[in-house]
Amino acid sequence: TLRLTNKALSSRELHDIKKLIGRKFVVSRLMRNKEFSVPKTNTVLLEGDLLLVVAGTADVEPITAFIGEAAETDWKVSEPALESRRIVLTRSEINGKTLGSLRLRTIYGVNVTRVNRSGVDLLGSANLVLQVGDAVTVVGEVASIEKVEQFLGNTLKRLNEPHIFTIFIGIFFGIIFGSIPFFIPGIPMPVKLGLAGGPLIISIIIGRFGYKFRLVTYTTQSANLMLREIGITLFLASVGITSGGQFAESVFSIDGLIWVGAGFLITTIPLLIMGFINRKFVRLNYFSLAGLFAGSTTDPPALSYSGSIANNDEPAVSYSTVYPL
Repeated sequence: TLRLTNKALSSRELHDIKKLIGRKFVVSRLMRNKEFSVPKTNTVLLEGDLLLVVAGTADVEPITAFIGEAAETDWKVSEPALESRRIVLTRSEINGKTLGSLRLRTIYGVNVTRVNRSGVDLLGSANLVLQVGDAVTVVGEVASIEKVEQFLGNTLKRLNEPHIFTIFIGIFFGIIFGSIPFFIPGIPMPVKLGLAGGPLIISIIIGRFGYKFRLVTYTTQSANLMLREIGITLFLASVGITSGGQFAESVFSIDGLIWVGAGFLITTIPLLIMGFINRKFVRLNYFSLAGLFAGSTTDPPALSYSGSIANNDEPAVSYSTVYPL
């Protein structure tokens, strides 16, 4: 909650103030003379206005310094006039459209403050591309919010239907892409991304650009976790079956022990060096570092373990950025 005390900003429209500050933020509610309203881009702000601002953590301090000062007020008092509601986007026609192109503020007089996607809160900026399954936080009058609810869908039953086609497309093109040989000068054998790297690269691309081809990438959290667990189980089972036949005679021999020792050193020393550099100089947090380790050593079991202790997607994001390389 901020009080506008900067006289240079008084009597300016909200969109002009956003340009001057140069930071992304959304003004969710405005209180002036004890009256509450949802500000629009052309709303003129005055000195003494109380603003409920939503912004990224890193932007809070500069926005506060620019607008005026932090204040305290009970915004629950505004609830008879204004309501905040989370609406799930289920209409596939809206998939891939930017938040600004829907013109929700102009048509319905509501503000979208944040969008929750797969457990991650995103700021409701105009250029944010929406996807099916997004939980959109809308602030406005009750009647207006109900109209927005009908427009966005909010039919949770539709989300329970799995989008198998998108998964099939990802696997199909991933296998093809992973089978393409890349010839690098000085290396006698061509390099392939394989059955792991190919689908991973294609899935990242589909996750980023799939909406342009009307591909719905949403899956329920339970289905997502089930696919992950089945995948890692099949992986470990296939590795165990492949290597189990000659495991004892390969490991418990003089040559085998030398190879195990060498493998231990080759694996451990780079991880220790990488861990020290990333913590000391790059300041990576532990979860990102765990995903980085798992990806750089192509170690899905390590990813599964780090994901189970993190309770967030940071290890998976870090893993997917380095695994293909």
